[in-house]
Amino acid sequence: MANYRYNRYQYETSPRKLQPEYEPIKEPYSRKKTSTLKKKNTNAKPKKQLKSHVKVVFYVLVIFASLFVISYRNSLINESFNENEHLKTDLASIQKQNEQLKVNLENNLNLTNIQKIAEKKLGMQKLDNSQKVYVSLDKKDYVEPASEKVVIDDNQNWFTKILNTLLGK
Repeated sequence: MANYRYNRYQYETSPRKLQPEYEPIKEPYSRKKTSTLKKKNTNAKPKKQLKSHVKVVFYVLVIFASLFVISYRNSLINESFNENEHLKTDLASIQKQNEQLKVNLENNLNLTNIQKIAEKKLGMQKLDNSQKVYVSLDKKDYVEPASEKVVIDDNQNWFTKILNTLLGK
């Protein structure tokens, strides 16, 4: 049992301690000397990181804003679509009502319906021969001819129109 390294089987109940085959070299803590140039470089790294963080935030904001604009535009499209559908349903109902009114108007303008309404509601009757009166008129023409002569000449140019107005023609 003395040969632990060559014999990998362990007969004891407690585990053995493994030892590294080499010894790590530990350097004592040494304080690094900083110069003004190194301070500028050490400050430059956080500035670069800050710039990269600012870029990432900017890109995220741009993406968020573009998604917001797209969402807003889609909501406007949806609103106009809903309004359009509402107007179409209103138009269909108005057209249906218009057709019903046309049918009712045609039914009411029927001469037989007018005669029935006149007899029932107004108490009117057809004329008898005793109620008819015949009037005789002279066969003279009652239309008088125009006394003035009207001449319309649209084919004149502007120069002749001016001359005619100046000369009184």
